[in-house]
Amino acid sequence: MRKEFFIIGTGLFILSLAAHFLFKTSLLIAISIFILLIIGIFNSMQHKHSILRNFPVLGYFRYMFEEIAPEIQQYFIERTTDGKPFSRNERSLAYRRAKNISDTTPFGTQLDINTSSYEGLKHSIFPAKVNHELPRVSIGGADCTQPYSASLFNISAMSFGSLSENAIVALNKGAQKGNFYHNTGEGGLTQYHLQGGDVTWQIGTGYFGCRNEEGNFDAEKFAKKANHPFVKMIEIKLSQGAKPGHGGVLPAAKNTEEIAEIRGVKPHTEILSPPCHTAFDSPKGLIEFVARLRNLSNGKPIGFKLCIGQTSEFEAICQEMMEQNCYPDFITVDGAEGGTGAAPLEFSDGVGMPLEPALIFVNKTLIRLNIRDKIRIICSGKIISGHAILKAIALGADLCNSARGFMFSLGCIQALRCNTNKCPVGIATQDRMLEKGLVIEDKFERVYHFHKNTLHAANELLAAAGKTNYTEVDVSLFMRGNEFTHLSDLYFPDNLSNVTKH
Repeated sequence: MRKEFFIIGTGLFILSLAAHFLFKTSLLIAISIFILLIIGIFNSMQHKHSILRNFPVLGYFRYMFEEIAPEIQQYFIERTTDGKPFSRNERSLAYRRAKNISDTTPFGTQLDINTSSYEGLKHSIFPAKVNHELPRVSIGGADCTQPYSASLFNISAMSFGSLSENAIVALNKGAQKGNFYHNTGEGGLTQYHLQGGDVTWQIGTGYFGCRNEEGNFDAEKFAKKANHPFVKMIEIKLSQGAKPGHGGVLPAAKNTEEIAEIRGVKPHTEILSPPCHTAFDSPKGLIEFVARLRNLSNGKPIGFKLCIGQTSEFEAICQEMMEQNCYPDFITVDGAEGGTGAAPLEFSDGVGMPLEPALIFVNKTLIRLNIRDKIRIICSGKIISGHAILKAIALGADLCNSARGFMFSLGCIQALRCNTNKCPVGIATQDRMLEKGLVIEDKFERVYHFHKNTLHAANELLAAAGKTNYTEVDVSLFMRGNEFTHLSDLYFPDNLSNVTKH
């Protein structure tokens, strides 16, 4: 294609130049063609891009279409029930509830419900009265002197750095108005998290905000921040669903001077949190660390977050709790479905246990060891609707966190550019120009409404099932599509197909 490009390009240049002198046409055409020829020569000589080397100038169209491929997929190809990780219908639901407008849909479901993958709630012919009071759950065991009354639905871990200043402030102000908590993520407790909303301070392997010069845990720095009145709980992050067994990643483009100062690292460099903690390296050390943080925070609820991998390791942690007679106040279970964090594809697609079996395993393990009543289970993973909340509770959770759901409430369009610093709606970016597109005064109201309307939907589903309290929710309230196959076998046995029609 190089040869054809230069032959045709040279010919067009000569013709346009001749037309200018003979017919007084604009010289601009000839100049434009000449510039394209120069670019083509450069393309054919460079060694980095094979496409441009073989298809001078024309190869740029390939990169242009590649750049806008997600938008083409999302706006022109994707159906309302398509889209990953969230379908257009799911995103639309979050947008409507955040805007506090009608969230109803017309003309019946668009899903194929006659399949084994269908999951439905078993409603009652005699529904209960809908409770308009939003549910809360008390967190704090026997050793906790400052128990916390948490909302059933809260903001999951998202760091300042991963998210913009405006996004963090809007989330926290929404949490304040709606009386639910906002998890800081492992990036540290910042001034943007202290806008009045309740806070769960997450301590990751980098110990950002409570680390010494060597990057290890600093008890004095921790105690100072942990005792802030807005900090209601402390969460130790062992692993996260997006990349279990891999440290957090903050791209260099997002690591501004301010973020570097907050985290105690060098600015404009990629921040890779260690995959493991230095404060402990065993179940025994973890439980001792839980006790240590509880003491340093003067009795605030302490828990840990993990994505389940080797089940024996979680069982060993539970055994250590019993040995030391020291229990975390909560355990946050994350699913391998991932979250907002940037991660290598191998970790996103092929490491960790999905949320459903993880929740079931953790709940059953605590019950089997007779310690379930001592610990709250928090579910974190793709919770975006009232149905998802009820299902998580049925599988063993006491309350739920959501990251991407609240990002949708801020205006996230699932552009899948979170790790590039080019988030078009100003959420997952440190680009000041893009960040200005997110107006805090408007978005914090949407955060508040999304929380309120989603929990109201959960209350309506609870009432539809004939229940008045979330403690009554279990797996018996749900049906799966493979049950219908059994029903078909009962009422329409195979031998009926041989009956002769009369």
